[in-house]
Amino acid sequence: MIINLNPVCRVIGALMGFIGIMFLVCLAMSIGLGDNQWLSFLSSAIVVFSLGGMLYIRGYGKANQISKREGYLIVLLGWLSVSLVSTLPYWISGSISAYHDCFFESMSGFTTTGATILPDIESLAPSILFWRSLTQWIGGMGIIVLTVALFPLLGIAGIELFVAEAPGPTSDKIHPRIKDTARTLWFLYLGLTGLLFAILWAEGMAWFDALNHALTTMATGGFSTKNDSIAHFTSPAIQYTILLFMLLAGTNYTVIYMAITGKFKKVFMNEEWRMYMIILLLAIVISTPVLYQSQDYGLEESFRHVAFSTVSLVTTTGYVSVDYMSWNNGLSIIFFLLLFTGACAGSTSGGIKLIRHLVFMRNTILEFKRVLHPRAVIRLKVNRQLVAPRIMTHILVFLLVYLFLFVMGVVTLSALGLDFETAIGASATSIGNVGPGIGSVGPVDNWAHLPAAAKWVLTFLMMCGRLELFTVLVLFFPYFWKDN
Repeated sequence: MIINLNPVCRVIGALMGFIGIMFLVCLAMSIGLGDNQWLSFLSSAIVVFSLGGMLYIRGYGKANQISKREGYLIVLLGWLSVSLVSTLPYWISGSISAYHDCFFESMSGFTTTGATILPDIESLAPSILFWRSLTQWIGGMGIIVLTVALFPLLGIAGIELFVAEAPGPTSDKIHPRIKDTARTLWFLYLGLTGLLFAILWAEGMAWFDALNHALTTMATGGFSTKNDSIAHFTSPAIQYTILLFMLLAGTNYTVIYMAITGKFKKVFMNEEWRMYMIILLLAIVISTPVLYQSQDYGLEESFRHVAFSTVSLVTTTGYVSVDYMSWNNGLSIIFFLLLFTGACAGSTSGGIKLIRHLVFMRNTILEFKRVLHPRAVIRLKVNRQLVAPRIMTHILVFLLVYLFLFVMGVVTLSALGLDFETAIGASATSIGNVGPGIGSVGPVDNWAHLPAAAKWVLTFLMMCGRLELFTVLVLFFPYFWKDN
């Protein structure tokens, strides 16, 4: 079967049109704030509308049938295209001089990784900072679209794992039709963003800072308007508020919907959500006394910094309230391991996702039972639903490929001159879309000092991690391009 590029062109053209509209929003922001960057956004919008229009016309009116291969191309090329064109405001305005740095910042935004090459964030024009935050919010919204609408059609591992309350074509959905589910989740995403903005503003944060942090919190992105990230805002109320909304952003959005509609029994029956809360509580309970004893913090401050850092890492948001890598080695190891957890499937968080850990651990336990009873039919269930053997295979392959990419990332970065600790931290946090790592890319460092080749490698890892690995890697196999 020959790949039909018409729907691919049409969708990518529409995506570019959407990015062009967002450029116009930033243009209005620039005029309103008087930062003299309106021409950068106008020029960017003209370029994007022109490219998008040509692509849309190229595919307009042609066959609408989309095969799996075209679906994979739409996801990958769509993500790559918007990341490329979104470098234009950085490049045209001169905010970032080197193009590879522009692309790194753009990919870090759309994948909601939050790693930045900017040494002085506060020196940028406000409208450029707003665009930077908006890329993360769009990226988070895009993940919801992929989760609900396209990934289930492609049969991507991870999305098929969603059971009971999860989005997609499962037995129990918010709405029977995918587009109705997507609309509901979008409104929920937008509503939570607006609510967080209002609360942060009411708590004393400047409206511009409140808006940007609301956008990047709900996207679990972590871009801040301040060089010191959330540590700049010393108000405990602000830090606890962001902590709470990071917690919500890492929760399956359908579970949040169930809670809002009063279906609390279904919320508490969700095994992935319970695992999410247990991991967070265990990490906080273990780490708080250690920090209180080893550092010059009060009990409340110790609890707040531990809880904030734990939730930030597990949800892959990457906000920083304190340099947790300056704590003792035991705590540093705990926080490094949190880079490999991820929050709930169906959220805007990155990483492996807890549902995979849950299924893998449960199947491992059952395997010992199968050893004792080799003839018994012992089936794996999650949320009272059977997990098909095919899904278990997908999980095993995903974990192996994830580990392989992480190791290859470490090897490649080390060969490019990074010290071993930095190579480990950069590889782990990029593929997990977390942001801060260890070594010279720790929570209080930026990534500007890395060689250009290393940044290209890391942008590839960011995209692989954000798009569930298989979506990117399948295009590298010859049989993807061969006719059936």
